[in-house]
Order: sequence, then C-alpha cells, then structure tokens
Amino acid sequence: MKYYLIAGEASGDLHGANLMSALKKKDAQAEFRFWGGDLMAQTGGDPVKHYRELAFMGFIEVLFNLRTILKNITFCKKDIEAFQPDAIIFIDYPGFNLRIAKWAKQKGIATHYYISPQIWAWKEGRIKDIKRDVDEMYVILPFEKDFYEKKHQFPVHFVGHPLIDAIAKRDQVLPENFRQENSLDDRPIIALLPGSRKQEISKMLEVMLSVTQDFPEYQFIIAGAPSQEAGFYAQFTTKSNVKLLLNKTYDLLSLSTAALVTSGTATLETALYKVPQVVCYKGSRISYEIAKRVIKLKYISLVNLILDRPVVTELIQTQFNTKQLKTELSKILDEYQRATLFLDYYELENKLGGKGASKKTAELIVESVEKNLAL
Repeated sequence: MKYYLIAGEASGDLHGANLMSALKKKDAQAEFRFWGGDLMAQTGGDPVKHYRELAFMGFIEVLFNLRTILKNITFCKKDIEAFQPDAIIFIDYPGFNLRIAKWAKQKGIATHYYISPQIWAWKEGRIKDIKRDVDEMYVILPFEKDFYEKKHQFPVHFVGHPLIDAIAKRDQVLPENFRQENSLDDRPIIALLPGSRKQEISKMLEVMLSVTQDFPEYQFIIAGAPSQEAGFYAQFTTKSNVKLLLNKTYDLLSLSTAALVTSGTATLETALYKVPQVVCYKGSRISYEIAKRVIKLKYISLVNLILDRPVVTELIQTQFNTKQLKTELSKILDEYQRATLFLDYYELENKLGGKGASKKTAELIVESVEKNLAL
C-alpha cells in the first residue's frame, strides 16, 4: 500500500522514521513518499521536502513567511494527487497539516493523524476541523484521550509515547569509548539543549552559556540539532570554550548529570533519560505577549503537564536570566533534590504507557487502510 507522510520538524522526522519502519514490518509492500528529514530518508521511500524548509517559529515569523507556506501547501496537494496514496499520515505540524487534511478529506483520501496537535493548549476550536477531516487520530499523551473523548466526543487511539522506543533503541548502541571519541574529559557533564531553529538557539544559548564559568567542576556540552550545521555553532563554542556534539543528543543525555533544556519535546526526552533539568524558554517579545494571551496552560514543559504539578523548574522569558538559571542549576545538582526528581521521572514513564507506540500505530493504520480498500 502507498503512504504519504508529512512531518514538519525534527521530532516529527524521528517519529515518522520509526513509524515507517513499523509499517514496513506490517506491510511488506509499503511505499512511502514524505515530507520530513534525514531519519525518514534513511528508512526508505521518496523524500519531497526537508523540514528545514518548513520550520517557522512564532506568530511574527509565520506571518513574514506566509507566501512560502502557501506555496508549499499548493505544491503538496499536487504532489499527493500525483502519488495517489492509500492514506496520508500527518505527524503533528498542525498549521500545515490540517489544511491538507481538509483538502484530502474532500478528495476522498484516508486521513490518519499521528501525534495530535496540541489543541488542548491553544486553538481548541480546531477540534471542529479535526472531527470533520481526520478519519483516525493516534494520541501519545495520556490526558489527550480524555480531552478528545470525554470533552469533545471524538474517539481516538492512545498508543503510548514513541520516545520510549526511540530512546530504548539508541541506548543499545552507545559506544563504550564515547568520551574519548568526542574529546570529552572526565568531569560530569551538563548538557545544553537550546532547541532546533537558528533564532531559538541564539536566544537560548546566550543565557545558558552565561553560567558556565560558575561551575568549573563540570563540562558543558551543546547538543547540536540535526537541522543545523556545525559552522552555525562556532560563534558560541569559540567564545565560551564549550564543546559541541552534533546530532548526538541521546548519547549525550545518557551520560549527563544535569541539563538546561529549551521547552518542547526535549524536556520529555531529558526526563526519560532520568536527567535533572531546568526548563527554559525565551521568544521574541511580540510572539511571547501574543502566546501569553492565547495559551491557557499552567505549565510549558511536557513533564509538568503530564504529571500535573511543578516537577521541573520552568524559567520563562524575563525569569530566564543568568542569576536565576545559576540558582536553579545549583538546586538540581544537589543530591537530595536529584533523588526526589528521579522518583517523579519514574512516575512519568509509567504514565506514558510503555513501549510499542510505533508498532501499535502501524498496526492500526494498516488495519484501517485494508478495511477501506476492501469496501
């Protein structure tokens, strides 16, 4: 069967690649065409566009790039028509994907949404579009099932979180001489995860690096995003004497004592590696002021949202400064604080539903597509 997948960022590329692998095991004749990244390309199939061409962050940035976004939507529709898939699989990235879903539904193409848009955080009105245009929804956070089914009477599949499988897979291949190969010394590691987009990385690293001199007994390592090249990080590493590990985030987290993490999927990845963290966020002033008025959440990190309490410290906008970051980093290096946090992390992992998210989703998709083709 033929599957058309659309992922618009690095996390979607990871989950899309694992889902494609699972689909190939369930459907030996699977053919893929996709918008994604390097990991999906390694899995096989025909890439259309890389997510680097699609990643626009914040309200103002999206507005400035609206013409490009609209061109991509038009191109995507034509490309889908040419491929004639048995199903389209949307992976998060709602601003783009929900537009394509509306069009695809009208064309009679099966629509499957893997990793729900975060409409529980903002734009809850999108539920009308989802109920109208999405045939099957696969959610990965435990509270999302109640949100859809109890609040909005829309049946969904809770498949567990795919990060659990992705991390288990990477844990098996960590080289024993990882430190030596990457010129790391024997000091404990504090990982810096500043995000994946250039403008985001620049904002976050400026403050993260300002505390490195206060902790000389630790080595600070930047986790470089797969969407960026090493040359981009040179402006930060040469000034601060920190090292960069490009596209080795999971390996780095497996060795880290603590981490400073930009809000997003990385907060959950860090927690699943049982690494104490400080969650950080700083956007443009205009984008932040808009977001503050439309996003109605108690927390910004997935860790706190899932556990519904402030397990990890969140430093947002003006709170994200050198003084407060130093204070909070000192706290998570304290052994008592760390022991308490580890217990919370184990509870978090249990809530996420265990292993097998990609496998469960692939089985449900194949079953649904086969049923449709038999009609």
